[in-house]
Amino acid sequence: MMACGGVFWILVMLAIAAVAVFFERLFELRRSQIDWQDFIKGVVNILSRGNIDEALAICEDTGVPVANVVATAIRHRTGGARTLREAVDAQGRAEVGRLERRLASLAIMGQVAPLLGLLGSIVGLIKTVKLVDSGQLIAKAALMSTSMEALTVAAAGLAVAIPITVMHGSLRVRMDRLVVELEAAATTIVGYLSQKEILSSREKEVAK
Repeated sequence: MMACGGVFWILVMLAIAAVAVFFERLFELRRSQIDWQDFIKGVVNILSRGNIDEALAICEDTGVPVANVVATAIRHRTGGARTLREAVDAQGRAEVGRLERRLASLAIMGQVAPLLGLLGSIVGLIKTVKLVDSGQLIAKAALMSTSMEALTVAAAGLAVAIPITVMHGSLRVRMDRLVVELEAAATTIVGYLSQKEILSSREKEVAK
């Protein structure tokens, strides 16, 4: 396979890989998105009745980042405000890390694609120069063939890079929205549990 043609097929495989990553991440981000306000309200209602195990079971069954953060907050509810906040922050970072998985690889693909196209273009131009410098009679068709090959690979690089950039951007927007919702849910549940713990401590002191 010619070097220029080899670069072209690398671009084709890169495009296929990018599409696979995009749809896998899109499905995962859509699955992770819930109405966090309704979820928190439901969990708070259950906690207000003292059903800790039921609240944890709901979080585990839901299995999305917001639910995992809420479950962590419930498990650390009696450890003090600082411990609670640190546990929730750590779980939040872990959830964001899982959501961002492969997004970086998609961004790298978008950056590499035009460079590969440029490489293929340069290889094609080198072949054209070699033909001209060979000192032999060269058909116009041969020069046009190598020149078109160089331009085609360069165009292919851009044709692959542009959609990948758009795909990465759309996933990034969804990801940022999920992070904002995750932070809001974490703040809400931490605030509720902290207030509940303070009230519980005061009631114990009054009882004494």
